[in-house]
Amino acid sequence: MKFILALALLISSTVNANTETYDDAYYAKHSIASELPTNDNDWTFLVVGDWGRNGHFAQRDVAKWMDIAAYQFDAEAIISTGDNFYDNGVASVNDPYWQSSFESVYHGPHLFLDWYVVLGNHDYRGNWQAQIDYSNISRRWNMPAQYFDKRITIPDGASLHLVFIDTSPLNPDYQHEEKYRETQAQDANAQLTWFKRTLETNQDADWTIVIGHHPLYSSGKRFGKNAAVRSVIEPILEQYHVDAYIAGHEHDLQHNQPAARTVEHFVSGGGSEVRATAIREFTRFAQSSAGFALVRVNTRQIALEFINEQGEVLYQYIIATTQEP
Repeated sequence: MKFILALALLISSTVNANTETYDDAYYAKHSIASELPTNDNDWTFLVVGDWGRNGHFAQRDVAKWMDIAAYQFDAEAIISTGDNFYDNGVASVNDPYWQSSFESVYHGPHLFLDWYVVLGNHDYRGNWQAQIDYSNISRRWNMPAQYFDKRITIPDGASLHLVFIDTSPLNPDYQHEEKYRETQAQDANAQLTWFKRTLETNQDADWTIVIGHHPLYSSGKRFGKNAAVRSVIEPILEQYHVDAYIAGHEHDLQHNQPAARTVEHFVSGGGSEVRATAIREFTRFAQSSAGFALVRVNTRQIALEFINEQGEVLYQYIIATTQEP
């Protein structure tokens, strides 16, 4: 009874707080000044990570501009790079955190898209299975398993292969950390076998993007601390000619491109709290900013833009196809 009363009060306060009117005038007033041309054949999605903080820090502002971006660029999906609930995940599918940190924050009308979600290390400090099970409760929350993939046909006929991996069990640094003991219950070798087989059987895809929680290179707080997880994942990305790897974990926005590597490395972990960044030898862009990534894919290119919590475009980058049209 106490839980039901608390949940009712939470929902009531949420409804009263969300007084913005979303109409044509609202979206005419709020727009993102992207310099990249819009293509009707794009398949567009947003990427946000490290967000679950009850709306605190910049979480609500980021959510506001995600909704505007989804409307303006006709987004088809939203991807989360993990650490969906701080600090210790959720207790169950009935945890009030689902309402206070997800449903009531991402309430804009254009955020009711398919969300494809991976687990972060903080999610493993709670009931990670509940995040999979929530897929049976929420129409928009999609986490069918700890790792999974999705093949998409873009409007112009090209194919996009999205691969969602669970990096915490693959991270050797967690093998002896008590607070991440639960990450080691998964058979990491089984996931790696699946990962290689999935990439192998989808080599005909025009584009392949892998999404995980842990970055393999960092221009932020964890600079120089990624070698262990990188040694496990990067050889597979390079072997199968993955176009881009998008992660979270670092609370900022980054594009890293190490020498003699073909995979583009992005970090979209600015969903709420932010941390400091620096320029390293592999840094193409790094900013201590809240925000998210806007990604548009067609036959010719992947276009990625970082947008901050004020709706400003911070960075634009295009991965162009090397194939003949």
